[in-house]
Amino acid sequence: MASPAGSRRAFFDLHCHTSFSFDSLARPRDQVRAAAASGLTHLAITDHDRIDGALEARDHAPDGLTVIVGEEVKTADGDLICLFLEQPLAPGRPAIETIAAAREQGGLVGVPHPFDRYRNSLLRTSSLTSFVGLIDWVETWNARVVGRSGNEKATDFALEHHLPGVAVSDAHSTLEVGVAYNIVEGADPSTAEGLLLALSKLELVPGRASYFVRGLTPIAKGINRARGNIRVRPTITP
Repeated sequence: MASPAGSRRAFFDLHCHTSFSFDSLARPRDQVRAAAASGLTHLAITDHDRIDGALEARDHAPDGLTVIVGEEVKTADGDLICLFLEQPLAPGRPAIETIAAAREQGGLVGVPHPFDRYRNSLLRTSSLTSFVGLIDWVETWNARVVGRSGNEKATDFALEHHLPGVAVSDAHSTLEVGVAYNIVEGADPSTAEGLLLALSKLELVPGRASYFVRGLTPIAKGINRARGNIRVRPTITP
């Protein structure tokens, strides 16, 4: 990921989890260290239905790495990625209400793994076309999508509806951080305005973690369930 001398290049991943998610054991400080070691300059921490892990990650971010505070929100219609948040967004509401709440904070909104039938994807309960004018990007390459068809369908959808597509690691462990990311030159995704500009001209770098690494997720779920502590999803009052 090295940048040529004198160029302004950003290397960023917009979907990453920490141990504040119910399905990850990777501490925030370890995720940002892994991101910096892989060469990323920007990392969005998007824990399930909370932002406290992202805030902790931001506090521990090493020099050269910008942490974007985000959240993967479980809406009544499917999951959304909301970035540049100051307050957590309540889960369980209709997607349109969640998008509006993110916009009130000056946030941006993307659709994760939209065609993944094994997860809470938006198309499982609703038509993604009804959200075309309300979202900022689609994950056209999610490194955790099983098989090829999910990412291929997402790519076709983004092209058909003239939406930016991004590549994300959807990392739940330090071994996954940086396996998929985006490159942009001449734009700074540290702000909502900068990220919007970056989305218009980025280069996607797809990649996958091994199935062995992804197999750690159910183990993490079991450990967190047994702990019965803050790793379980909190209740958020709308």
